Amino acid sequence: MFMGIDPGRDKCGVAVLTAAGEIKFQRVVPTEELADVIKDLAAQLEIKSVILGDGTTHKSAAGKISEAGLSFRLVDEKHTTEEARRLYWEKNPPRGWRKLLPTSMQVPPEPVDAIVAEILVRRFLTAQT
Repeated sequence: MFMGIDPGRDKCGVAVLTAAGEIKFQRVVPTEELADVIKDLAAQLEIKSVILGDGTTHKSAAGKISEAGLSFRLVDEKHTTEEARRLYWEKNPPRGWRKLLPTSMQVPPEPVDAIVAEILVRRFLTAQT
């Protein structure tokens, strides 16, 4: 299992995927709860490595990962938010009047940080093959 973390000042995206890319956990959590979430997931699932986005707040998250006794790898976050917005609309096609607008002109109604975490893990897994 691979845990992806999109670190943020107020909230973090967390996703756990298998090596085959199956999502086992995906959620946006408050940053102050990140350490507990990491520890809980590490206790429940066999986390092989943590994939951490290299954004501006990654150093704080790196400390929380290390405290949990896990190793991590940094992955480039460039353009992940745009990619996550596209993926959000693929997973949640617009309904009603939103179907009339191109999804490129719409902002998802919920944070996409957990989808960014998923993308980070997928980028890592793709680079490994």
